[in-house]
Amino acid sequence: MIPAMLIGGIVKLIGSVVDKAIPDRDQAEKIKAELTAQALALESAELQGAVEIIKAEAGGESWLQRNWRPLVMMGLAGLVGAHWLGYTAPNLTEPQVLGLLGIVKVGLGGYVVGRSVEKTARIWRQK
Repeated sequence: MIPAMLIGGIVKLIGSVVDKAIPDRDQAEKIKAELTAQALALESAELQGAVEIIKAEAGGESWLQRNWRPLVMMGLAGLVGAHWLGYTAPNLTEPQVLGLLGIVKVGLGGYVVGRSVEKTARIWRQK
């Protein structure tokens, strides 16, 4: 999955190249708008794919299949909390702690998006 910041940076970079390469301002703006729309579509498709994976896991037959992601996230969040309370392995570096926090942020974000889509889909099916 390509991070949104990276997609935005690529679109900005290509936009500046388009501005320099195409002297007609209207045509340059049209090309930049098309690039932006394609980038947004790519980002949306990637997000939808992630949501589908989470929905498939949540609807699985096995208890472990349905709950492995929340269990891992609770464990990682517990490790971050333990670090903040001073219970940390002595050889754990700050970049490792920040990496762990990054995983927790991404995981919780994916969980929230997945649950939102699941609830929205349930309401939409009832209509």
